[in-house]
Amino acid sequence: MSKLDTLKAALEAALGEKIQNLKTEFGEITVQVSAANYAAAAKILRDHSELRFDQLIDLCGLDYSSYKDGAYDGPRYAVAVHLLSVNKNWRVRLKVFCPDDDFPCVAALTPLWTSANWFEREAFDLFGIIFDGHEDLRRILTDYGFIGHPMRKDFPTTGNVEMRYDAEARRVIYQAVTIEQREITPRIIREDNYGGH
Repeated sequence: MSKLDTLKAALEAALGEKIQNLKTEFGEITVQVSAANYAAAAKILRDHSELRFDQLIDLCGLDYSSYKDGAYDGPRYAVAVHLLSVNKNWRVRLKVFCPDDDFPCVAALTPLWTSANWFEREAFDLFGIIFDGHEDLRRILTDYGFIGHPMRKDFPTTGNVEMRYDAEARRVIYQAVTIEQREITPRIIREDNYGGH
């Protein structure tokens, strides 16, 4: 039995009916659970003696709004968590979809892994995903006055406002985004027989 098969069997035994979907692709295992079972499944992954996923390596938000060229009709937002077991030397991806597209919310994993703190704040800031139970859920990459969530696929690529220093006012000001049409690549005109051709 391969190491991946051993991990798959251990996951199925430990998580049981909490598993909505378990996929093995590209030598990696992804376990999908419901939002209601997310925190409990994460705790089992950390504490179960056959699993011992003691490190949260990464947590990121996902926006499925344009998945399959817009033909996808499932929940829009998801969270993917990458876990590492140093003791067992294996990894797993835990995935959960937010049940409400208008108010995407899942449980916070900061009580289980403190490393989730910054990642959850980033997913909140960039995708607008709420992590219930997070003690300090505030923006981390955008400005405090920023409106919207820039990694949502419906967010305007130019943003809504821009910030700049105004020398006359001697302070930073916010104003509506202005975009000037410009040619980024200069037009090149070649002479006849350029380079001997």
